[in-house]
Amino acid sequence: MKKTLKNVAEPNLFRDTFSYDRIPAFKLTEKTVEPRLPEDFWITDTTFRDGQQARPPYSVGEIVEIFKFMHRIGGTHGLIRQSEFFLYGEQDRKAVEACQELGYEFPQITAWIRAVKKDFELVKRMGLRETGILTSCSDYHIFLKLRKTRRQALDSYKEIVEAALENGVAPRCHLEDATRADIDGFVIPMINELNELCADSPLKVKFRLCDTMGYGLPFPNVPAPRGIPALLNKILTETDTPSNLLEWHGHNDFHKVLANAVCAWIYGCSAANGTFLGFGERTGNPPIEGLVFEWMGLTGINDGVDTTAITEMANFFRTKIKYNIPANYPFVGADFNTTRAGIHADGLTKNEEIYNIFDTEKFLGRPCRVAVSNTSGLAGIAYWIQENIPAGANIRKDNPGIIEIRDWIDGEYAKGRTTTISDEEMLRLVGRYLPELVNG
Repeated sequence: MKKTLKNVAEPNLFRDTFSYDRIPAFKLTEKTVEPRLPEDFWITDTTFRDGQQARPPYSVGEIVEIFKFMHRIGGTHGLIRQSEFFLYGEQDRKAVEACQELGYEFPQITAWIRAVKKDFELVKRMGLRETGILTSCSDYHIFLKLRKTRRQALDSYKEIVEAALENGVAPRCHLEDATRADIDGFVIPMINELNELCADSPLKVKFRLCDTMGYGLPFPNVPAPRGIPALLNKILTETDTPSNLLEWHGHNDFHKVLANAVCAWIYGCSAANGTFLGFGERTGNPPIEGLVFEWMGLTGINDGVDTTAITEMANFFRTKIKYNIPANYPFVGADFNTTRAGIHADGLTKNEEIYNIFDTEKFLGRPCRVAVSNTSGLAGIAYWIQENIPAGANIRKDNPGIIEIRDWIDGEYAKGRTTTISDEEMLRLVGRYLPELVNG
């Protein structure tokens, strides 16, 4: 028997969990949820929608170049399946038109609009087949922001979904604040009523589950609404919504954004929504570059995806957009696979697999590196020479010239130096103490 909406008089704010004056609590139960990884799962993008809410707007030219990177990364699998855009400003619409002119099958261009009927005219004018619609689902939003009852909110959502279907546009309902919502009393009945609207239509409603405040937890024995496995299990067993109509959209307020997105895949959600470099409202969304490698790990598929485009994308952000990517940022930071520890460098000289996550030169065009400092030791200096000077490929760390370089470096730091030794300085040091390697 399908659950019906509980049109409560007072909002359910889950004060035992969200007391506001305490850190949100959660309990582990004995009941767990079994994984149900979909046969097909993919990435969707919100770089130009949620991502632009966290930084200055991109120019049309920048959007086109970023969109090209998405297409390249997605490769033959169309891994990055969709990308959503604002349509309200002239700049937004020009960006959509410029990306449409590229003629790509993937990413498919979709929109994001307000829950207002007239906004569908923008979607139709741009020739788009799908749009996101904000359909808030927690009592925090329904009662405290919208100032409506649950029934009033749901009826207004149904009106908008009907308008989308009448306009031949597939509606994607963004269930804002799903991890703080009454799942049994509102979310499940809401999904069921919206599904009924398209029972006889070729168009189906999609549902984006929005972890708006980052409250979601990836553990299989945490109950809904915070437990992502439990939340997905309820939707998949208590509604007629299949995995391919479900999408996860998370935020990183509690440092779980990538783990939560992967968890959503594993427990039955086909689409994980993200942005390049994790840009997004407040703490950001799942980083697309992270999702790509997680998808490769889950599927075991290593071909048909152009991961080297991730490095080129990062260079574009640095050089053209002038964004300073943190040096330690995974996969694309300047030093993500650079070691400064001598004991690590010693391992690299013997076999780089010891301290490199995978063949970063193959997948990202980024060989592992050593940054030389007072902690690098003889091994770090030897490894730098092996990687940067062809004639030094077989040099050993006990070479007298390396010992002299180490002594020079130690002297610099003894005098108060705090920066690493640059590549240019290292070349001069090798020329002074190991001239046969550069002058031979």
